[in-house]
Amino acid sequence: MNDLERTDNRLLFGADGTDGIVAAELAGRFVRLFIRTPRGVVVRDDPFHPFILLADPSLLDGFRDEVTVHPLSGPGELRFMALFRDWHGCAAARDFLVRHTGQNPSAPGAPYLYLSDPVHQHFLLTGKTFFKGFEFGNLRRLALDIETSCGEGFEFSNPDREEDRILSIALMEEGGFEAFLSAAEMDEREMLERLGGIIRERDPDVIEGHNIFRFDLEYIRARAARHGVKLAWGRDGSIPRVHPSRFSVAERLIDYPRWDVYGRTVIDTYFLVQIHDVSSRDLESYGLKQAAIHFGLAAPDRVYLDRQAMDEVFRSDPERMKRYNLDDTRETLALSRLLSYPWFLQARIFPYTYQTSVIRGNATKINALFLREYLHRREAVPLPGGGDGAGLEGGYVELRETGVLGPIVHCDVTSLYPSLMLARQIAPAREHLGLFLPLLEELRRFRLTAKARAREESDPRRRDYYAALQQTFKVLINSFYGYLGAPLHHFADPAAAAEVTRAGRQLIGAMLDWLQDRGARPVEVDTDGVYFIPPPGVSDEEAEAALVRALSATLPAGIEVELAGRYRAMFSYKAKNYALLGHDGRITVRGSALRSRGIERYLREFMGEMIRLLLTDGVQKIPVLYDDYVHRIREHRFPVEWLARTETLGESPATYQQKVRAGKRNPSAAFEIALRADRPYRAGDQISYYVTGRGKGVTVYEQSTPVFRYDSSRPDENVEYYVDKLVQLMKKFTPFLPRERTLFD
Repeated sequence: MNDLERTDNRLLFGADGTDGIVAAELAGRFVRLFIRTPRGVVVRDDPFHPFILLADPSLLDGFRDEVTVHPLSGPGELRFMALFRDWHGCAAARDFLVRHTGQNPSAPGAPYLYLSDPVHQHFLLTGKTFFKGFEFGNLRRLALDIETSCGEGFEFSNPDREEDRILSIALMEEGGFEAFLSAAEMDEREMLERLGGIIRERDPDVIEGHNIFRFDLEYIRARAARHGVKLAWGRDGSIPRVHPSRFSVAERLIDYPRWDVYGRTVIDTYFLVQIHDVSSRDLESYGLKQAAIHFGLAAPDRVYLDRQAMDEVFRSDPERMKRYNLDDTRETLALSRLLSYPWFLQARIFPYTYQTSVIRGNATKINALFLREYLHRREAVPLPGGGDGAGLEGGYVELRETGVLGPIVHCDVTSLYPSLMLARQIAPAREHLGLFLPLLEELRRFRLTAKARAREESDPRRRDYYAALQQTFKVLINSFYGYLGAPLHHFADPAAAAEVTRAGRQLIGAMLDWLQDRGARPVEVDTDGVYFIPPPGVSDEEAEAALVRALSATLPAGIEVELAGRYRAMFSYKAKNYALLGHDGRITVRGSALRSRGIERYLREFMGEMIRLLLTDGVQKIPVLYDDYVHRIREHRFPVEWLARTETLGESPATYQQKVRAGKRNPSAAFEIALRADRPYRAGDQISYYVTGRGKGVTVYEQSTPVFRYDSSRPDENVEYYVDKLVQLMKKFTPFLPRERTLFD
């Protein structure tokens, strides 16, 4: 077993070594464990003792259900553990505490701790986790993808429209199993019943799909309800439990219907792709096809179909439809194999189910490690707090130069904040058992092992696999700093977080001084790294690496600087927004100002080509590029899809209309199109539209037309409007462009 597979560190992996847990569910007074063995899945029921932590046992005075209260040791405020007969009794005690304290479980300063997930509670008390002694390749994963019809006059399928039936369902496992269900061979009811049969027969541990929560599963649920089909997908024959949930990734909040299938996990690769992009920032789109191409997972003979032509392909070329649908499942499996392994490993570590591990925030998971060990040792837990963190200073961020510069060297401190915490022994004051730094050290070792494997691996797919793994654990260990500064957690210490930040700023400042003293020109500083132009005479990779090694040698023990990249040129636009030209000719773009997904495609493509010209000494060609784009707009030579925007209706058109009339929201082009349509639109429908009319100053919501109404023989897009958007984009880049002519005359 390699270093990334070991689970013998009790602090990191929990005290219970039960192997092969692939699912866990509440079952009365037990937690039912599903354990995969060479002979198949076996079931074991663990006695379950739900608990609530209390600041004072008198908080339950008058509570009539059965409860046993045990004192805990240590200085924490939550110094009593109340154990209940079953989950019903625990929930009743929660309601009692809410009434008698006037504070909900999530209220700051609530004198009790109630955790709403019974499996999480059980894993905290027992030290059990998923997947110990179990290889990722032994996990039975079933990918699911559907294709659907779309009523005439609409762009996107809606399961509530009778005619928008499911056309086909594809299922696939990595072991070679595949199935294809087609409306050409059976009616929709039969397809849905057969789908359930396959799930029961194959007995997957994990059901995977791309955007499976918000599309495939909800579509299946709506169509099954229409036909009265029971989706008995659970390992106990139960139907899925579905409830509204929210997933947070960076600054984005994603509302979605969470599916809990008894005894199984549901993994959405759409979520995994977005999590990956938080740190990599290299994806143009989160769609399945684009992600598969980006990661080199798309087969050369992969079938691509136009979404609008699905009904026609189904009628005229069913074999092509089948290949397309199965290709979707094949790419889903490949994408999951690449991106879900870090979460598989995290499910070994953290006391959560596999499905929950993906959506829980890193600081929350770190808090769970402390809770687990404190409860294992029967130690009292502090109330959340430790200061408000309001004065917490940010990292060192500075932009020294803008424009096209080069050559460029990028060096960064390996895990700056974690390294500083370990080197200076900075830990939360209220964590008296001394777990913080050993946990951080072990996770850091884990990440560096994966990083070394990524560097050494010759197989591109294995290299991507280890790179994704080390990136996930990099984010995780960096979250130890964020944990310190977040007062909602039990062992937070904003004062310690401020000390880490101060030390980081001082360290980066010292690095900048050292580089400048040797003739280097820093261009951009971003918290833990520096982009700089090397000193005269430092002109090859060996000399650059030697310079970085010399810099690293000046820093305190435990702090290491590494050569993170070397580039022919850098376009520095503004802080945290830049493009890099590698020595291999590859261009990497960072920052939303240079790669926004929210602008029309023709603007994205123009900006990408302009950046390429800036970086490759083609700046004199930019006026030609600009003129070409203006000409193509005026000559109606762009496909309307390049000019269009696509929006999802977040509420019903009727609700939108009421809000606009009441002055509670602004008008929207997509909703106005929906209100004018001959057919009814519903919340969740998507609308793609382009702008018509004359003049750049049109009111967009009054002059928008659905893309499907575009007639290329009689083009009516608003040329002035689209030219002006190009002009406004160009104006942002004028400081970096030739000044011999005015581009906007």
